[in-house]
Amino acid sequence: MNVAAMQRLIAELRQSGISDENVLAAIGAVDRERFVAAPFAERAWENTALPISFGQTISQPLVVAAMTEALRVGPRMKVLEIGTGSGYQAAVLAKLARRVYSIERFKPLSKEAERLLINLGIYNVVCDVGDGSKGWPGQAPFDRIIVTAAAEERPQALIDQLGVGGILIVPVGRDPTTQVVERIVKSESGLQRDTLMPVRFVPLVSGPLPVLGQG
Repeated sequence: MNVAAMQRLIAELRQSGISDENVLAAIGAVDRERFVAAPFAERAWENTALPISFGQTISQPLVVAAMTEALRVGPRMKVLEIGTGSGYQAAVLAKLARRVYSIERFKPLSKEAERLLINLGIYNVVCDVGDGSKGWPGQAPFDRIIVTAAAEERPQALIDQLGVGGILIVPVGRDPTTQVVERIVKSESGLQRDTLMPVRFVPLVSGPLPVLGQG
């Protein structure tokens, strides 16, 4: 890990308004260099999104930090992540939660993330391949759910799998130029929704899984 570059990023996140020291510590403890492709290794600690396979991205650290902070994860919680991607967000969540369940649409991405997490000694993440828009009914309810792709509308299946008192963080918007992150808090009396920040995510895709990589 490039400690100096990591420390510069943490300082930048603080200056940008991230104040949860547990979140900052989790980001500082996960070597982002391990989650990016070799051509981008020198840029791993920059506050920018970077491309990974299958047209996906590893999110900008500020977005990861802000969404994780808004999720308010505690050490006894069970968290569902939709969109494993490189595994970076799952690794950060694993530092904060009891267990993380992560669903990825592309099998090669899921398997590579799973191998990397194990190699890094992160054993409290369970990866699976599936349609993230349907959640993970067999493990519901979840204390927290985070979606790392943009849904066209609020995903009811995920809301249904959220426990009472739970929080869902999800980017919403059909047009990438108008996407916003929403925080949905579920209580006995209903749902409370807040808009947190504008973002630009790849779309949350539902339906049959791609044939590519399924063999």
